[in-house]
Amino acid sequence: MFSVHDHNRDAWDELARQHVPLARPAGEKEFAKPQFIINPFGWVDFELRGRKVLCLAAGGGKHSVLFAAAGAETTVVDISPVMLDLDRKAAAEHGFKVNAVEASMDNLAALPDAHFDLVVQPVSTCYVPDIALVYREIARVTAPGGLYISQHKQPGSLQTSLRISPLGYTLVEPYYRSGPLPPAPDGSALRESGTLEFMHRWDELLGGLCRAGFVIEDTFEPRHGDSSTPPGGFRHRCWFIPPYIAFKARRKMSAPMERKLVVT
Repeated sequence: MFSVHDHNRDAWDELARQHVPLARPAGEKEFAKPQFIINPFGWVDFELRGRKVLCLAAGGGKHSVLFAAAGAETTVVDISPVMLDLDRKAAAEHGFKVNAVEASMDNLAALPDAHFDLVVQPVSTCYVPDIALVYREIARVTAPGGLYISQHKQPGSLQTSLRISPLGYTLVEPYYRSGPLPPAPDGSALRESGTLEFMHRWDELLGGLCRAGFVIEDTFEPRHGDSSTPPGGFRHRCWFIPPYIAFKARRKMSAPMERKLVVT
């Protein structure tokens, strides 16, 4: 029986074996300036030492070891065992303790309730069909008042052609679509080869986060665009179509109240 979970696990295992950039552990450059990985938007405004941090869907040996180096009690979750091996090896090499858990971001049953002070998730929600399940699980494991910092692929970018045409970059996917996106061409800097990706609408990205019990405190669009670069390249496309969005969200101190219909 076909499984999106199994497909993407195998795809990321293979990408890790190919040593793609996302599967390269932290090195001297990252340890010299760890804030570019652990606090790129300046949203973590508290001491990390002793804090419980979850690096969600963040295997590869970067986030987990850098948070551990800052003194956090760090857990990393990833669907790919090969990616998690990079975290274990990097932690052992630098003498850090990291808890590595193989799980899908939409099923965190292995993690305790209301445990983490900070959940950090790099771009990855595109690999699951239902982002509401991801948000529900993150809300469950985040302590009241805890922070959830995440990045996502913008729906407009996933709708738009990766290659330029005489008309420019064109919409090729409907906004109200279901199922995975067509396979990405090899060599794309905006899509990961071999994976199944899903487009989530703005209501799902933003409204779903609020409905799960979070308050959005800030947003940020990382700027990758450069109009002076050759047409068709990553930076040229990003000048016209922002690829990513980041959210700073705080877990409400109490669970969201159930809405009740009042009949008079």
